[in-house]
Amino acid sequence: MRHWLVIDLEATTEEGGWPLQEMEIIEIGASLVNAQGHELDHFQRFVRPLRRPCLTSFCRALTHISQANVDSAATLTTVWPQFERWLTPHIPHLTAWASWGDYDRRQLEQEWHQHGLHSHLRDLEHRNLKQGFAQARQLKRPVGLHTALQLAGMSFQGQQHRALEDARNTARLLPLILGG
Repeated sequence: MRHWLVIDLEATTEEGGWPLQEMEIIEIGASLVNAQGHELDHFQRFVRPLRRPCLTSFCRALTHISQANVDSAATLTTVWPQFERWLTPHIPHLTAWASWGDYDRRQLEQEWHQHGLHSHLRDLEHRNLKQGFAQARQLKRPVGLHTALQLAGMSFQGQQHRALEDARNTARLLPLILGG
């Protein structure tokens, strides 16, 4: 059976947002699921940012990630190899990896390049599930994850803007997007 990897990132930010190149990953959440969206395994780690190590009050309030969470975390150069070790046994079974929108893919690609990191994900197709949901539902424009869940008759489970919980909620929509 083929599996999907749904990834969500939380990153440093400020009210009004920062340009992608100024953001840094502070949490990685990944849910390995089957095509029905049932979780088979998961990965979650906090990441210590380097360029702006102090989280803004906006970022802490939005994500519910504390300064202590990131201060005690390893940097991406340590966390990403941990992710790759977790991912490696799942690679033969993966159809693709996905995220809600393109931000997560772009942020990862930027940080892989900046830190000289290798990733198996480079060799896998990425699916933008936000676009896929809009197409499947024939919406005029893509919607946020919370709205998509509501349109699907579901409610968000857990804390919004936490990487693993966002990934898990995104995975719940996978069957509706894939038509399965």
